Amino acid sequence: MPGEYIVDRVDGIVHEETQVHEYGVDLTVAAVYEVAERGHLDFGGDEFADADLRPLASALRDPDDEYEWWTLKAGTYLVEFNESLREGAPLRVQTRRELRENGAYHPSIVTTELGPMPLTVPEGGVELKENARVSTLMDR
Repeated sequence: MPGEYIVDRVDGIVHEETQVHEYGVDLTVAAVYEVAERGHLDFGGDEFADADLRPLASALRDPDDEYEWWTLKAGTYLVEFNESLREGAPLRVQTRRELRENGAYHPSIVTTELGPMPLTVPEGGVELKENARVSTLMDR
């Protein structure tokens, strides 16, 4: 099963029984950021500068809740995953069906590291709960 093979490469899994499945390993949201000030990219790299990121606040829906929610309006954000990758061959990261069916998505990439992922949110917005499974890590 691909998920069982991939799980050996992943640190920071929140709940293995839920996240590991026949297609791969689901990735969960740890933080959401908005770009507060643009970054700079050039050909040679001498003028490169990271964008200034601002963490978005999350909030409890109900005082008895254990986890908080982010309410995202239309736009592009960066999500940080709870999980990270150990060294090894590149793996593919793709948007989970449940996120796509709510109109939100991120690019599918092949990577050896799990840095911040751009997330595009539709006109109607979307709400993400802490540790929501938004992506799937798969064999290329």
